[in-house]
Amino acid sequence: VDKPPVRRVAIFGGTHGNELSGVFLVKHWQENGAEIQRTGMEVTPFLTNPRAVKKCTRYIDCDLNRVFDPDSLGRTVVEDIPYEVRRAQEINHIFGPKGSDDAYDLIFDLHNTTSNMGGTLILENSRDDFTIQMFHYIKNALAPERCPVLLIEHPSLKYATTRSVAKHPVGKYEK
Repeated sequence: VDKPPVRRVAIFGGTHGNELSGVFLVKHWQENGAEIQRTGMEVTPFLTNPRAVKKCTRYIDCDLNRVFDPDSLGRTVVEDIPYEVRRAQEINHIFGPKGSDDAYDLIFDLHNTTSNMGGTLILENSRDDFTIQMFHYIKNALAPERCPVLLIEHPSLKYATTRSVAKHPVGKYEK
């Protein structure tokens, strides 16, 4: 199947404000973006939850990585709307809209974990040929280091993660 090339990529850090690896990388790339730029491709490093990062806490009002659902994204903005819901709407406006042809092609959402899982890639759709081929490339490039892939696909679950805004969502967890 002939598919359009990947042209717009975002790298998210700070979805959870206390997971600092992605925060440090995004801030580094915002200051020195030359190392992530590629000809014919737009690569955008983005700090997803700056208020939580500033407080070094997982979130302010609710988990940003759970509010990219239609109800939250379509919610009317009022004064008492949770900060992360408002932020999800902003992110969806910048990088989406979710599910549209205008959405970014790829979002890498960088996280930390306390689990002993090392560097792990998260796949949400086993039928996403592009992402599967990209994971294969990454795993080969990192060999002999391990890089497990965790498939979190569910037949009836619609993901509400920050990365789900993109056509090809990728989660990356690091211990």
